[in-house]
Amino acid sequence: MSQIDEVLVALRRVIRATDLHSKHLAKTTGLTAPQILLLQAIRNKGHVTIGELANDISLSQATVTTILDRLEKRGYVYRERSTTDKRKVHTYLTDTGAEVLQDAPMPLQDHFARQFGDLQEWEQTMIISSLQRVAQMMDAQHIDASPVLDIGILDRQSNPTERAIGYDEKKAD
Repeated sequence: MSQIDEVLVALRRVIRATDLHSKHLAKTTGLTAPQILLLQAIRNKGHVTIGELANDISLSQATVTTILDRLEKRGYVYRERSTTDKRKVHTYLTDTGAEVLQDAPMPLQDHFARQFGDLQEWEQTMIISSLQRVAQMMDAQHIDASPVLDIGILDRQSNPTERAIGYDEKKAD
């Protein structure tokens, strides 16, 4: 196999692994990776504002709001206006949300992050540099992307039943 074929196969494997994991999450939990990451962030913080969530998982506030709307409709989270500062709205995990999260598989990026963290600093730097170069070679360096390993629109509806009914799918910022 030529070197270019080896590179293309490796890229395809990364894309395919991300796609397969996204489908596994949707099948086993009915959730997307960004939804699980949001639920985890809420669980870890106890109560949190949309701005804090957006910063924690590196998504725009608009995307976080759309995802929270979907999670709230499903009874996994609820929001309450702050009693001390009426401009702030805090998000809380419901018992149902905690149960779903407890049974959810680990997001692919958590698995990757754990293994990446075990590498030597020089290996991490080499991987970052190589992937940034690959993105540049694919004219993708200007594409806005968040550090969430998922295929497709980040605030999409993952529930196939709701998709069939015709709920809107909005594009992420």
